[in-house]
Amino acid sequence: MLDMPQLELAGKKGVIIGIANDQSIAYGCAKAFRSLGADLAVTYLNDKAKRFVEPLAQKLEAGIVMPCDVQAEGQMEALFATIGERWGRLDFAVHSIAYAPMEDLHGRIIDCSREGFLTAMEVSCHSFMRMCRLAEPLMTDGGTLFTMSYYGSTKVVEHYNIMGPVKAALESATRYLAAELGPKGIRVHAISPGPLKTRAASGIDHFDELMEKVAAKAPARALVTPEDIGITTALLATNAGRMLTGATTYVDGGYNVMG
Repeated sequence: MLDMPQLELAGKKGVIIGIANDQSIAYGCAKAFRSLGADLAVTYLNDKAKRFVEPLAQKLEAGIVMPCDVQAEGQMEALFATIGERWGRLDFAVHSIAYAPMEDLHGRIIDCSREGFLTAMEVSCHSFMRMCRLAEPLMTDGGTLFTMSYYGSTKVVEHYNIMGPVKAALESATRYLAAELGPKGIRVHAISPGPLKTRAASGIDHFDELMEKVAAKAPARALVTPEDIGITTALLATNAGRMLTGATTYVDGGYNVMG
């Protein structure tokens, strides 16, 4: 008889970086991981965000709740040091953050400032690489690392602008990280959600029009939810995903296959 993998994460421990509010993709992921039995650490960006995240952390019964501004010196390192002290190990980590200065995000790529480009790359791509480096020594029995991308990484999406090249770099980094960490039993995934109304997406020009277009054109004829993204991400962290790594997984109702 076929030995079926267990679709559960009881006893597993993971960190979710990027919860801003109850509409966040990161919160959808956190709920899914928790529903499968995982113990969670969650982060908030700053004191302003803390009041929105703390009640969600309580609902998730998160054992660790800490600030993590990837541009603040030492905050990410402090987070992983605390995880090491309290748990001694880590089984999964979710990176769900992205940022570009508004003037660069709304302008043409050719006009993007050097400072804006470097900031977008630091927050949206290099911080994922840093997260993986900090998680690696804690994943003594293997683990799974996730980041969030978007269709605009491979296709030109109007108004997505500088974030297209940045997400392309992020997906490339995912492939290289998967190759480097695979021998240690660590899998690396990029998740590419369809558009949904989050605080981060609100910075993109004409975003409501984009959502209407996707809902009308996607084979599923519907937009995804944070919960849809969360359960796909969590399932990839179970034993069912043990031979999957390095890929970009689309959770977009099939929109990415349409011409």
